[in-house]
Amino acid sequence: MGFIKEFKDFAMRGNVVDLAIGVIIGGAFGKIVSSLIDDVITPLFLKPALEAAHLTKIEDLTIMGSVKYGNFLSATINFIIVAFVLFLIIKGMNAAKKNEVEAPAAAPEPTKEEKLLGEIRDILKQQK
Repeated sequence: MGFIKEFKDFAMRGNVVDLAIGVIIGGAFGKIVSSLIDDVITPLFLKPALEAAHLTKIEDLTIMGSVKYGNFLSATINFIIVAFVLFLIIKGMNAAKKNEVEAPAAAPEPTKEEKLLGEIRDILKQQK
């Protein structure tokens, strides 16, 4: 029973669950980016270049008939888009943190010496 309980504690730890959620969302985000490349960017921006090469998809680009650099080019474009979107997300989060009002730090409690000096100052003011 100890092994099963230990595994349950490990599997249900907050970091593991957060990581699993991140991987699932990342996979879905990867499909969105791939669709963006294949269905939007390639037809709009790369279509003239592909038509000049007599191709329909960027993945079909080859050198010497067998080296498919189109796949590499497509993966590079995907990476740049993902990196840019993550940059914007992190930049937004950092801006939101800066806009949060920080509570002013409480003044430190005066030491015994400072209290004593304050009392002496007050006595001297009263004598004048």
